[in-house]
Amino acid sequence: MKLVLASKSPRRREILSMVTSNFDIRVSGADEKIDADIDLYDVPKILAERKAEATPIYENEVIIGCDTVVILGDEIMGKPTDKNDAIRMLRSLSGTVHYVVSGIAIKTNEKLYSTSVTTAVKMRKLIDSEILSYVERFNPVDKAGAYGIQEMAGAFVEKIDGDFYNVVGLPLCELVVILRDEFGINLN
Repeated sequence: MKLVLASKSPRRREILSMVTSNFDIRVSGADEKIDADIDLYDVPKILAERKAEATPIYENEVIIGCDTVVILGDEIMGKPTDKNDAIRMLRSLSGTVHYVVSGIAIKTNEKLYSTSVTTAVKMRKLIDSEILSYVERFNPVDKAGAYGIQEMAGAFVEKIDGDFYNVVGLPLCELVVILRDEFGINLN
């Protein structure tokens, strides 16, 4: 079976390549608009399913759809619209515990399986010069919550409870287990 990652994220590509080189990239183009009445913690799973369903699939392929959001209180912090929005997000996350939730959807021609993974992240209190330096240096407008734990922002994180790779964008452990247990695919 050939794996197809339905994502243009370089971070997801890098994480998946840690366990296999046998995959292609095929961006889904799925609609990512969500109704306001949907529970915040269900959003990533729904979007992952949409991405998997919207991606063309051929014989002997397995589509991997994924979506990751940062949740602080009752707000989803998606990708910032610009550097000022990134600064606003990082100021909001400073000194708090927030949740990184990734939805995973695995699809073959016969089956769709989806779930979500949540990781709690405790960010230390940041000073403005750190935030401004990070945003200027890394321009995190392509990252949910405006930070990448695998970059300099890793120094902002006091503690995580859960899967580190989930915070980066693809919960690797859960993905490997789903592929093995639900689809009979061993990546080792």
